[in-house]
Amino acid sequence: MASSRPTTTLTDSEGRRSGAFSVALGISLTRIVGLVRQRVLAHYFGLGMEADAWSAAFRIPNVLQNLFGDQALSASFIPVYASLISRGDRREADRVAGAVFATLALVVAVLVLVGVLATPLLIGAIAPGFSGAKRELTTRLVRILFPSTGLLVLSAWCLGVLNTHRRFLVSYTAPIAWNAAMIAALIAFGGGVDLPRLAVIVAWAAVVGSALQFLVQVPGVLSVAPHLRFALDAASAPVRTVARNFGPVFVSRGVVQISAYIDQLLASLLGTGAVAALTNAQLLSTLPVSLFGMAVSAAELPAMSAVVGLEREASAERHGALRARLEAGLRHIALFVVPSAMAFVALGDVVTAAIFETGRFTRTDTVYIWGILAGSSIGLLASTLSRLYVSTYYALGDARTPLNCALVRVVLTTGLGYLFALPLPRLLGLAPTWGAAGLTTSAGIAGLVEMMLLRTRMNARIGRTSLAFGYTLRLWVAALIAAAAAWGVKLAAAWPGPIVTGAVVIGAYGLVYFGTTFALRVPEASAVWRRFGGRTARRP
Repeated sequence: MASSRPTTTLTDSEGRRSGAFSVALGISLTRIVGLVRQRVLAHYFGLGMEADAWSAAFRIPNVLQNLFGDQALSASFIPVYASLISRGDRREADRVAGAVFATLALVVAVLVLVGVLATPLLIGAIAPGFSGAKRELTTRLVRILFPSTGLLVLSAWCLGVLNTHRRFLVSYTAPIAWNAAMIAALIAFGGGVDLPRLAVIVAWAAVVGSALQFLVQVPGVLSVAPHLRFALDAASAPVRTVARNFGPVFVSRGVVQISAYIDQLLASLLGTGAVAALTNAQLLSTLPVSLFGMAVSAAELPAMSAVVGLEREASAERHGALRARLEAGLRHIALFVVPSAMAFVALGDVVTAAIFETGRFTRTDTVYIWGILAGSSIGLLASTLSRLYVSTYYALGDARTPLNCALVRVVLTTGLGYLFALPLPRLLGLAPTWGAAGLTTSAGIAGLVEMMLLRTRMNARIGRTSLAFGYTLRLWVAALIAAAAAWGVKLAAAWPGPIVTGAVVIGAYGLVYFGTTFALRVPEASAVWRRFGGRTARRP
């Protein structure tokens, strides 16, 4: 009997570009607002004690969000949900989505309560270098922020539902409300209260913002999933599949969180400002990962899941379709991440100053973060490509391979992180705080090894996938030429202020890079020129 599975536009190349563009646009808008938030925080807190306390507190409950939300929930839930929809079983799909929400809400509520009660123990374990007023402030902030994290996890469930229905823009712009709430609190109270009190006010604003982020997605979810029923359902086979897939992904994300935990633990031992500086540098270094790696991966996961199907049948045709999608995604990611890595090394001071250099954040702080940022560029491309490889494994129903590769990454991050953060600065005669640059360098090396493992095992499964050497070489040549041109622009005049300098220098860098890639006949660059030139070709 012929398959009754309906045809879908999820595998169409135009749909791929549209989906990735919508995700990138949503993430771009959110990240811009997030950078504004971080700039206002830097204006009031600089790299002082309050900045360290806020950075540590902001990260600790985010472990819960990262474990249960975003990639972990999407990797276990979206493949099952998308497969049911692709088969036309919308009512069953909505029933599964409701059961997943009910289970998630119950588990997260318990963990938030435990987290609030156990906060002092968490501070001692994650930031042992904090003491006195810094430790007390961090403890208070974490207790406030834990409920916010629970709401953000539920928001990630909304994202999974909306992404499956290709409503990318709503889900990826929702965090704007969260960031806007904190920005409003900083502006309203920043000039009238002392810094510890301001940090507490902003934490409460984050709770309000997280509720807004969840609520703005609810109407969209109800419109695409009208048959939702929020009830626990352990008997459903699809729900059990989600739970079974969630276990390895949860552990995998937990392994990744161990790396973040180790980085923060070591940074807390490096002196005042190291935790905040590492947080700010990571915010910049993860920007291209989020914009390009997440954009392509998020758009591809539902499509790949629909291609593979709920039954995970193995066939040359299916593997060929996956391989084609994967390789196209790798090329699109590299087009944007290669110049990002070059910019962090060559123009990191310009980028950092444009975002953070204001108020209590000084030029010395800018140079410090530039060094940390340069270390992260080592593994930037590999870490971003890994996002797409991991999504491909999840679409194939395999969460164990990414977990095993993540374990290798954690071992490397731990060993190299310790060596690069503590003994190496002493051997080089550097201040202890420069160990933060060693942390990002070690993470980059570990990320490179992880990507190679993911690629090798994927190639053995579906056939050879990679970025062609000639293609990658053209991108790096174009980035190097653009960096040289941007340095010339930077030295040509005394530009009025870091924001103007950043706009002019980075603008010149981008124009020269894309102009050079176009001249070198990089196909993806030509597509970018056509899109922004309004001449995007349409298929008949």
